[in-house]
Amino acid sequence: MILRKLKNIAIIALSSFAVIPAFGQDLLANQAPIDRKMNAVDAAMLKQLVDYEEYDSPADELYEDWDNTYAHRQTALPDSFRIDLRDFYMPTPSRVITSNFGSRWGRQHKGLDIKVYIGDTIRAAFSGKVRVVKNEGARKGYGKYIVIRHPNGLETIYGHLSKQLVAENQEVRAGDPIALGGNTGRSTGSHLHFETRLCGVALNPAIMFDFVNQDIVDDFYMFHRDSYEHDGRMATLLRGANGKNGYDPAMVNSPNMGKSRDMASAGSTRYHKVRKGETLSAIARKHGTSVNAICRLNRISKNVRLRPGQILKYN
Repeated sequence: MILRKLKNIAIIALSSFAVIPAFGQDLLANQAPIDRKMNAVDAAMLKQLVDYEEYDSPADELYEDWDNTYAHRQTALPDSFRIDLRDFYMPTPSRVITSNFGSRWGRQHKGLDIKVYIGDTIRAAFSGKVRVVKNEGARKGYGKYIVIRHPNGLETIYGHLSKQLVAENQEVRAGDPIALGGNTGRSTGSHLHFETRLCGVALNPAIMFDFVNQDIVDDFYMFHRDSYEHDGRMATLLRGANGKNGYDPAMVNSPNMGKSRDMASAGSTRYHKVRKGETLSAIARKHGTSVNAICRLNRISKNVRLRPGQILKYN
């Protein structure tokens, strides 16, 4: 009898020891998905924190202040600055440029005019923070306009709007609706006046945006203080309004445009606009150069995937 009891106790004890690890394993198994969820929450919180820091002081490297009172004010330009264009969204699906950047009617036109209709949705070109939402009044300047500062260093301006959908100091994502197209301010018809500025200085949006192909020209634009004006003239020749070669016939007699064409044909740097299906080898053969030379000039690899509309230096 005693031996039977001892045997039963031993069996119960052994069973208990066997159950404890299994119970512990069950606890670990149940904890695993909780840990994964907490890691996901931590990652999301970290991303939100990074985003907050990014938008709380956008483009801190270039801009010392945050002021909602002015549309643009020129500050010191860097000698060079790489502008990241990858986080982009075309501000409008319209492919029609009605007026180029540059000299127009005896004054400088600091942006591109894109054909839109009253009520068409206008979207943020990049993620960023809204700095200005104002109305310059009837027949004056931008009319109703918005200025957004972006972490990549750019500020974009959207003018002649019929309605603004955002507020000053609001954070927006690339592609967010920010306004409706209109005909306010100094405007002769409904359109979007679109500007890209660096430190308050207007850069030709065609340097970076290809409205006809609804894409950016490249993933990055390397700004150089001594060559951005020439880059702007070349961009008008390549991606401007009207004309077989992409330039506006009304600007043919412009001294600046003539100078730009001379520089394009005789300058030390020449450019090629990539067409659908073209390869680096085909481009190199066309211009009598080598693939290695093109890659070196553009800081790209031989295996890079070319996009239609992309601009490459070949000389």
